[in-house]
Amino acid sequence: MATVQQQQQEQEQQIKSTEKRKPVFVKVDHLKPGTKGHTLIAKVLSSNMVLQKGRAASQHLRQTRIAECLIGDETGTVLFTARNDQVELMKPGNTVILRNAKIDMFKGSMRLAVDKWGRIEVTEPANFVVKEDNNLSLVEYELVNVVDEVEAGMNTND
Repeated sequence: MATVQQQQQEQEQQIKSTEKRKPVFVKVDHLKPGTKGHTLIAKVLSSNMVLQKGRAASQHLRQTRIAECLIGDETGTVLFTARNDQVELMKPGNTVILRNAKIDMFKGSMRLAVDKWGRIEVTEPANFVVKEDNNLSLVEYELVNVVDEVEAGMNTND
């Protein structure tokens, strides 16, 4: 039999697990390859359409649009890949809140993206100046298999 105190603790834990967590906002310069779940406020500096496929023969197929948008805050800039309905929100001059954003890698460089589990909101203009000379998408990363390097290091010592 559970005591009254144990029942109260269980109820409190259930309430805590259903409460929404406050978002932790990150700055652009803290973004790293392979990470996800980022919430950040950024200004849209530019937007370039890179793919626009019109409607196919059948009406139920959607139009596909992809735009690369340069976004940033006071710590740096990064390329954001806007897909379909996101393209309208990512107009130059807009300030946006990106929720549950993730880092995708494209040709060795970072791209920020928001998939179906995230959200983009246009908000009131932010009062920061974007640091344009720190573009994280210009940094090229190389995928290195750490296990092989450790094994190679062990083999050379034999």
